[in-house]
Amino acid sequence: MTTCFRSFLLPLLATVPLLLAACSQNPPETGAAAAPPPPPEVPGPDLMALADSNAARLLLAYGREHPGHEVLLQTRLGNMRIRLYDDTPIHTANFLLLSRKGVFDESVFNRVVQGFAIQGGGSERRTIAMRSYRLPPEIRPQHFHKRGALAMARYDGEVNPGKLSSNNDFYIVQGEKMPAAQARASAARPLTPEQVKTYETQGGTPGLDGQYTVFGEVVEGLDVIDKIANEPVGMDKWPVEDVSIKVKVLK
Repeated sequence: MTTCFRSFLLPLLATVPLLLAACSQNPPETGAAAAPPPPPEVPGPDLMALADSNAARLLLAYGREHPGHEVLLQTRLGNMRIRLYDDTPIHTANFLLLSRKGVFDESVFNRVVQGFAIQGGGSERRTIAMRSYRLPPEIRPQHFHKRGALAMARYDGEVNPGKLSSNNDFYIVQGEKMPAAQARASAARPLTPEQVKTYETQGGTPGLDGQYTVFGEVVEGLDVIDKIANEPVGMDKWPVEDVSIKVKVLK
C-alpha cells in the first residue's frame, strides 16, 4: 500500500517547481474593473427632516425650484396619467418629492372601496426612511371629488381639527353618478351648476367636498380605477393580491 502511494506522490512532487514558477508569473495588469457610479442623489428636503412645523415652508421652496405638473402612476392593471394642480402647491410639491424619492414605488393600494375610492401610498415593506409629517389643508372650492380626483387622506374628528393631510396616503375617487338633488344634499358645501352636472354625468363623492384637499385628477386611464376597485379585497379592504404602485414624474 505504501509503495503505491509513494509511486503516485513522487511524480506529482516533481512538477511542483514548475507549477510554482508558472504561478509566480503574474498576468499583465488590465486595471481594476470600474465600480458603477452611485445613483445621483435626488434633490429636495431630507425626508427625515420634514415635520409638521416646517413641511409647508420646505415643500413650497422645493416646488418652486423643482416644479412638476404630470405624473404617470403604473400598476399591473394599467396606468393612469395624473395632472397636478398649481394652486395646491404644498400638496403638489409633496407628491412630486415622494415620487422622485421613490417612496410611492414601495407602496400599494391598501384600501379599496368599490363605488367610493381607491387609496394608496401605504406600505409594509418600505425601506426609505421618512418621518410622519402632515400637510396644512389646501381646500379649494373649484376642486371637487369628481370621478378621477386625486386627494390626500387624513385623520378625522377631534384628533385633527385643522384637517391636516397625511404626507403619503392618497386616494383616487371612483364614486357613482347621482341625480342633481342627491349631489347637492350630500355635499358638505355649496356646489356650482357645473359641479352638479359633473356628478350627474361622470359621478363622484360630493360628501367629501370641503373636507379633504383635492390636488390633482386622472386625465388618462380612468378605466384603471374601476379595475382596481373590482379587485377582491379582505375584511380590511386591502386587495387580496397586492396592486403595487410605481410613479414617474413626466413633466
